[in-house]
Amino acid sequence: MAITAAMVKELREMSGAGMMDCKKALTATDGDVDQAIEWLRKKGLATAQKKAGRIAAEGIVMLLTKNDDKKAVAVEVNSETDFVAKNDTFREYVAQVCEQAIDTTAADIEAFLAEPWKFDTTKTVNEALAAKISVIGENMNIRRFKTLEEENGFVSAYTHMGGKIGVIVDVETDVVNDAIKEMGKNIAMQIAAMNPQYVSRSDMSDEEVAKLREITVGSALNTPDTLPKPILTKLLNKAFDDGLFSAEDAAAYQEQKNNLNYLFNFLSAEAKATVAGLAVADKDTITADKIFSGLVEGRVSKQLKEMCLLDQTYVKAEDGKQSVANYVAAVAKENNAKINVKCFVRFETGEGIEKKQEDFAAEVAAQMAGK
Repeated sequence: MAITAAMVKELREMSGAGMMDCKKALTATDGDVDQAIEWLRKKGLATAQKKAGRIAAEGIVMLLTKNDDKKAVAVEVNSETDFVAKNDTFREYVAQVCEQAIDTTAADIEAFLAEPWKFDTTKTVNEALAAKISVIGENMNIRRFKTLEEENGFVSAYTHMGGKIGVIVDVETDVVNDAIKEMGKNIAMQIAAMNPQYVSRSDMSDEEVAKLREITVGSALNTPDTLPKPILTKLLNKAFDDGLFSAEDAAAYQEQKNNLNYLFNFLSAEAKATVAGLAVADKDTITADKIFSGLVEGRVSKQLKEMCLLDQTYVKAEDGKQSVANYVAAVAKENNAKINVKCFVRFETGEGIEKKQEDFAAEVAAQMAGK
């Protein structure tokens, strides 16, 4: 029987399932609407679509290792509430997703969702998800997964805050013992706590570093109170001499001009914006100043130290100064090993998802008004 668009539309309105799922159901049941609804219910699709509009920003990051820690996967599965994220049924399901993901050949989440569910090959991963949504009663989403594999070493896995953050680290080494495995775990803990973006500066492209420098220059020009005093003094003098300050700001400037550390506490927002505007307009001259260049390079270096794992201060350093790179080197020396931290994955539950802001008072007021 030919499946028409009108039939699909009708079934979609009746079941709340997606259009493609409705078409599959009608095709599988030769256009019988009642059987199609039953088909959708068995697949768990008849109610899942109705929940799909809800924001799923809670959930868990779960990790799985295999092959004697040679391979590991990180998976993030989201739910609507933290309550469900702590539910055993939900966690058992996420553990199954990990088992599916650690051996998948899918290159992206779309391909992953389309492959057969290893625990019931009559369903796809997406259909198994829809069925679980129907059981749990909340919208859920398999958001992402990432696998690391290291034949010449091991992969270290660490979860933080009950699964709010998950980290896997690829450690290449010619010696694998308890001390070096402990180092791997400590590095994973460092990544969880300090959230570096790269392993080392060499992982950043020239374009990325140039962009960071450009942003730093713009930030410095737009916050003139942090500029070197010789440059700031010239900008303030120009603003005053050219009559760009209001009478109140001009008076504050004359009174406090010899005390630049506190001057900006006495200037209005308009005066501060004026000085910033002058700085931006004179960008070419200011950026050519060696003092300003030194300030920018210092700020860029500080940011790179925060962004790059090996440059960070090791959080468990006894002296509070040892870098992660020096910590790794010390462990390598103690164990007569060659150690290379190749890469890492860090997932944090819900990062980047805009969560719905609940206004309980407004909700109660609306309900009272309705009554």
